[in-house]
Amino acid sequence: MKAVLQIACVSVLVLAGESLSSSAFAQHPGTPAQKRACRPDVYRLCAGEIPNVNAIVRCLRANVDRLNPDCRAVFSQ
Repeated sequence: MKAVLQIACVSVLVLAGESLSSSAFAQHPGTPAQKRACRPDVYRLCAGEIPNVNAIVRCLRANVDRLNPDCRAVFSQ
């Protein structure tokens, strides 16, 4: 059962990565480097919003002071 749960979690994270890659950051198409910069903050701060990209973007913006410097730079552009 634990293995099934781990596989499900990995699947969600993969889907989240694909969602961020395909829809990117709403108003900012986002380069692969920008997506990599923000992915840890998505998992750390906004995991409950996965896979809704618009909700993830809202969450990241709401937490801009808590973002890592590279991700914060994405939102200050």
